[in-house]
Amino acid sequence: MNTQEQPTSGATTYAPRSIITATLAAIVVAALVFVAAILPAEYGSDPLGTGALLGLTALANGENPLEEQVEGYRQDTVEFTLEPFQSVEYKYHLDFDAPMVFDWQSTGVVYYDMHAEPAGIGEAGVQSFKQDNGIAQTGSFHAPFAGIHGWFWENRSGREVTVTLNAAGYFYASTVFRDGGDYERTINAVTAP
Repeated sequence: MNTQEQPTSGATTYAPRSIITATLAAIVVAALVFVAAILPAEYGSDPLGTGALLGLTALANGENPLEEQVEGYRQDTVEFTLEPFQSVEYKYHLDFDAPMVFDWQSTGVVYYDMHAEPAGIGEAGVQSFKQDNGIAQTGSFHAPFAGIHGWFWENRSGREVTVTLNAAGYFYASTVFRDGGDYERTINAVTAP
């Protein structure tokens, strides 16, 4: 018996039936993805119920999954005039891990202490983050605990200075400690345009 081997080129050939079967399978999978995910997410149509199950219909309705955080965002600008040897303390009410960005500047050198006081503990739990003399400070801050967080500024010079603070974040109020009293300020949330 004489058998001869035919040389192969290394390319795999597929039968037309296999190609048609693979193409039909790809069309079925694409149709399922379209009906199960794209229709609910893009058009709000949910014939299989998968959009509600996976939370995709909220995307079609324009709902923002972070809406609660967006609603609590506030911006604040405040200015204090300090006569020689006068001081003021200004603190924001922040929940645990609430973020805030800030910058303040003064028309002259002031002593400042950025610190926080945990809710319910009082002055015994005060934590100081930075104490220095300067004319400005810029930064970001995440509240390490729920409570009041802010600055004490004191004018130790012989001339009047003005301190201007700009802040934005998820604080819901602020308190001014000045002239032997404390005054709470409500800060309205930023509304979407």
